[in-house]
Amino acid sequence: MAEKTLASAISEFGTNAKAKLSNPAIAGAPEDQLRAPLETLLRELTEIVGLAPKSLGLVGETTLAHLKTRPDYAVTIANALVGFVEVKAPGKGADPRKFSDPHDKEQWDKLKSLPNLLYTDGNAFSLWRDGELVGKVIYLEGDIETSGAKLAAPPTLAPTIDDFLRWNPAPPRTAKKLAEVCARLCRLLRDEVVEQMAHGNAGLTALAQDWRKLLFPQADDVQFADGYAQAVTFGLLVARSRDIPLSEGVDHAAKELRKSNSLIATALRLLTEEATNQEALKTSLATLARVLDAVNWHTISKDKPEAWLYFYEDFLEVYDNKLRKRTGSYYTPPEVVSAMVNLVDEALRGPLFERSSGLAAADVVVADPAVGTGTFLLGVLRQIASTVGDDQGPGAVRGAIEAAAKRVIGFELQFGPYAVAQLRIMAEMQALMATSQVPVPPIPDLKLFITDTLSNPFVEEESLGQLYEPIAKSRRDANTIKKTRPITVVIGNPPYKEKAEGRGGWIERGSGGKLVAPLDRWRPPAEWGVGAHTKHLKNLYVYFWRWATWKVFGSGNYAATGLQDKDEEGIVCFITVAGFLNGPGFERMRDDLRRTCSEIWVVDCSPEGHQPEVATRIFQGVQQPICIVLASRRLGKNTSEPARVRFYMLPNGKREEKFEALKELSLDAGGWIDCPLEWRAPFLPAATGAWATYPALSDLFVYNGPGVMPGRTWIIAADPMSLTLRWDRLREERDPAKKEILFHPHEGGDKTLLKASKGGLTGHEHRAESVNNDPGPAISPTRYALRSFDRQWIVPDARLINRPNPTLWNGHSSRQVFLTAPEDRSPTDGPAITFTSLLPDLHHYNGRGGRVYPLWTDQSNSRPNIKLNRPGFTGGHLV
Repeated sequence: MAEKTLASAISEFGTNAKAKLSNPAIAGAPEDQLRAPLETLLRELTEIVGLAPKSLGLVGETTLAHLKTRPDYAVTIANALVGFVEVKAPGKGADPRKFSDPHDKEQWDKLKSLPNLLYTDGNAFSLWRDGELVGKVIYLEGDIETSGAKLAAPPTLAPTIDDFLRWNPAPPRTAKKLAEVCARLCRLLRDEVVEQMAHGNAGLTALAQDWRKLLFPQADDVQFADGYAQAVTFGLLVARSRDIPLSEGVDHAAKELRKSNSLIATALRLLTEEATNQEALKTSLATLARVLDAVNWHTISKDKPEAWLYFYEDFLEVYDNKLRKRTGSYYTPPEVVSAMVNLVDEALRGPLFERSSGLAAADVVVADPAVGTGTFLLGVLRQIASTVGDDQGPGAVRGAIEAAAKRVIGFELQFGPYAVAQLRIMAEMQALMATSQVPVPPIPDLKLFITDTLSNPFVEEESLGQLYEPIAKSRRDANTIKKTRPITVVIGNPPYKEKAEGRGGWIERGSGGKLVAPLDRWRPPAEWGVGAHTKHLKNLYVYFWRWATWKVFGSGNYAATGLQDKDEEGIVCFITVAGFLNGPGFERMRDDLRRTCSEIWVVDCSPEGHQPEVATRIFQGVQQPICIVLASRRLGKNTSEPARVRFYMLPNGKREEKFEALKELSLDAGGWIDCPLEWRAPFLPAATGAWATYPALSDLFVYNGPGVMPGRTWIIAADPMSLTLRWDRLREERDPAKKEILFHPHEGGDKTLLKASKGGLTGHEHRAESVNNDPGPAISPTRYALRSFDRQWIVPDARLINRPNPTLWNGHSSRQVFLTAPEDRSPTDGPAITFTSLLPDLHHYNGRGGRVYPLWTDQSNSRPNIKLNRPGFTGGHLV
């Protein structure tokens, strides 16, 4: 038999493909007709490039063309996965970046996560790795549909196929590279789970139901898919950290991992055990196992704990940067962690608690309720090691760390950061405990738990069988700690998420019956007149503050649980957004903290105020002001005496300057300023001098509120014609996906293309039908005060404006005047307020949120909004 050449293989491919594509008796898509000729070609090319033809395995999908995460072929050499082949109809080309069909474009967006992917439409071939083109697209000479035996290929095709077939995973050499690789493949797995569930996969649907019962009762399919993908990805990573091979299958890895880490092993096993699920997710699972099997944990980390410092941050950046914003999770810089740990250690040594060894004291139990990747617990362990090493010598450190493992506790809801926390803490413990005699000491059991900190600890867990037992036990053990074990210190960076109603679990909803939800203790009574502001309590960080004060101080324990109140002592130290320091909705929270605590220290980390320059921010992705608060309670606290509250402001400037200031900060340092003693007063220094005697602007008005929050910029323009043209462009778009993009849905907003309108804006046309069904022109634009000296036009359409604040529209008229003023700080120079006759934007004052004070409460200008009967007013004039 003549030796097979590239020319003869391509000629035969052309002959076979032409016969298939031109046969009128054959039904099916054109790409389906390419399958048999392409399989023959790939086998011949395998031999041509010097590999055994029998070593090639082509696992084809013939009936799942609707799946966007499943390429047409998985390719193996000697039973080892090497890559995938995606076949397109002749004429579509082999450059997926140029595809115009929505299905093809969406599929490419998913498949570009694969590390070795061959695209072909029969006329062209291209090789892609992690979404990047290798070399150039290779075009055959002729046409697959008509050339037949005359079809030819350039000589570059053979080396490209050789490169494709001989692919081996390149082991990442740094933790950052590993995070990026894991993120891409984890995203592919998540997408594959979402797709399978959308098509009714029974195994995954049942698994999701059990997952919700055990851990995440409110998780939808997308959230389950995210939890699934992260649990599997990080489970495999943990297995590799134990040098467990993945080449023998995910099942084998889970069984081996169970010997040293039953919780993560159980999650890995239950998520991948079903053969039908493995088959459904074979593209992503097989690729994950193949790629991660090449990972050498020790080469990457050099066995140093700090290699994993930014691992999850780097992972999220590639995997789903929006996920961090949705969950409110922000990595805490080590400089901040160190400062907070030092402050807590100092407070424990001080007169309130008299623990001379601080965090190293045997009766001090520390918990991080949102442990993330373990940064705070690492800081605590290092502080303990430092204290014991200085006091007793290096030889005592190992025993101190072994003992500390029993009283250092972490709760975490997400599997990804939980796994990273385990890796980091175990590596840190090994480094702290190592001696010349025992360089690799055994690691004590860690008290890290997969659980929802805010869930009801008094609810009996539903039994889901032996397979789930380690996860169920983790939650039971966590609940036992929450119910019965005293905790001395709660420290951390709880997640921040506005509009978090429904996500506060037991803290928000309570146990029912006569028992009171813990958060209710912080809801102001109606007579305080701040009910409109209590919506700000519905924030994740507030829920965590309330959990911590219940757990450490025991505040409201009897009302919430029916169990006897006890005299408790301890410390809560959090870094959070600073809204509760002076917001009116938090008056009851501040009142309760003053009654409960003995001393409170507040560190203002954002003296620049709201939306400062990025370079000045502690958390560079957070625009809101940030603060560190240490609240402490000693035994025998008299609740009729308010806690002493002290305030310290970090310097204006770059975050590095703030870090330097934190390094020097001490509870006994100069610069602390006392705050007012009044129960509900802000946790801010009291005003002094004549200024303190002047009424607040809000005291002079009956009503004040936020300005208009459009939520989308396209409904504002410098002229009415632009707005009319934009509306027409939106109305005329027929592609639903493009129309959705043009509408620009706002994260957290409730205005959508399909939502009907119950009412319009006073003084302007109302249309009840949804924007999607509205055939008419834009509602006539009206003038709008975007900024103090920037007048624009806006479409006055309640269907488009996310939060229009109807009160302002109801009172708008030609005689109305609105005052706008900052709320987050006192002005230091320039104007303190600005005036406008137009409806003002939320950020009208100077580009940041403030308050709006109308002079009149109604359109007829018959009812002043000024408190004429307030002391200090005479005859309508302030004296």
